[in-house]
Amino acid sequence: MPLPSPALLALPALLPSLLLQAATDPLANHAIEVAETLIQVGRFLVIFLAARSLAELMVRLQLPTILGELLAGVVIGVSGFHLLVPPASGVRLNHWLLDLVAAFSGASADQVQGLYGESFAGLQQVSLLGLYALLFLTGLESDLDELVAVGLQASTVAVTGVLLPFALGTLGLHFLFHVPLVLAVFAGAALTATSIGITASVFGELGWLRSREGQIVIGAAVLDDILGIVILAVVVSLSGGASFAIAPILKLIVAALVFVAAALWLSRTVAPGFDWLIDRLQAPGEVVVAGFVVLILCCFCAQAIGLEAALGAFAAGLILSRSRHTEAIQETVKPLVALFATVFFVLIGTGMDLSVLNPLDPANREGLVMAAYLLAVAVLGKLAAGWSYRSAVPTRRLVVGLGMLPRGEVGLIFLGLGSQAGILTPALEAAILLMVIGTTFLAPILLRLVLSSPASPAATATATATAASAADQPL
Repeated sequence: MPLPSPALLALPALLPSLLLQAATDPLANHAIEVAETLIQVGRFLVIFLAARSLAELMVRLQLPTILGELLAGVVIGVSGFHLLVPPASGVRLNHWLLDLVAAFSGASADQVQGLYGESFAGLQQVSLLGLYALLFLTGLESDLDELVAVGLQASTVAVTGVLLPFALGTLGLHFLFHVPLVLAVFAGAALTATSIGITASVFGELGWLRSREGQIVIGAAVLDDILGIVILAVVVSLSGGASFAIAPILKLIVAALVFVAAALWLSRTVAPGFDWLIDRLQAPGEVVVAGFVVLILCCFCAQAIGLEAALGAFAAGLILSRSRHTEAIQETVKPLVALFATVFFVLIGTGMDLSVLNPLDPANREGLVMAAYLLAVAVLGKLAAGWSYRSAVPTRRLVVGLGMLPRGEVGLIFLGLGSQAGILTPALEAAILLMVIGTTFLAPILLRLVLSSPASPAATATATATAASAADQPL
């Protein structure tokens, strides 16, 4: 008869420990599941409480709510209380928060920290949904007829306001601060776009939205968004390989321009078919679902030809901007933007290490000088655009220049994509952030000061008179 194996002989001694492990494993798994749930729910609780609190403060200060969301990220992130920190930053979560989640779940603090890092990618995906919804809404709200109404004046302001800051920002960072060319181009691109929402809000409050200056700024800002996002698509695509060979750059630029041109053409040809389809659908939610199908298709096409999905989201909005259901689509998209774009902007703030702006540290002084340079270029470049057009009718050019000043959400989109791609240094990241905050804070204040002064006769001219004036000549 063969002797039993050593494993069988040891089984009676191991049986109690095996039974204990089998009994405790479900408890351990349950603790992990509870910790994961608390982390996921707790993140959104922290994000929305902080963001809405500071957004309410911004509203009472008559400033854009987006700044509140950004500052909320700074307060709870790497530069603040460490309640929400990107794992890539290497910063550990607030130990009080770790202990709280561990106490409620039964997991250890180290397990909670590990679970937090593993699940952070899901939160970033949610934030990208907010980015795409925001750009989709921006495209929907772009009134191309306004650009046509002020014609070459708005086009001249827009092109000057894009090319001048872009060139000065890129060349200055590269040659004066020795920033690598890829990073310098990215930072220069962040200087280009204008936040139409902030300017339109100020003009509307003061009754200048339909003035000659107001229509020039709105028309130029629409074109600014298009040019800025095209530049964004090209720069982000190049940043992966850090290559500046002429042929790939030209290919990307041509692809981006063709993509936007196709979106503008489709806005006149596809919109009627989209309306026909919507009118025949009866299931609830048909408008938002059909709109998001167009959004997804455009994002897919943009990514497939080597461009950023962000450009596809904007193009989808342009395509549907002439639909009879545009207002209905906007009303369904706005709640999604309010939720998910908030996550996007808060996450930008959480990764900002503002310690690099401490002037007492000699290593930070170059970054501070860089931030001052970007802010100066951002202001002067847009002010110069106010003097770049010809008009037979007197206009307040300072109003036009100041109206083009705020970078707002578009500048933060540039910053967010650069942060997620990991291509920005902490100093340059903080410098771009200060530029966006500075221009966004300055624009409403300066516009209110300038527009509160007595208006010129030209300032009261309506958009109809602007369109009817045949005396205006291109620069």
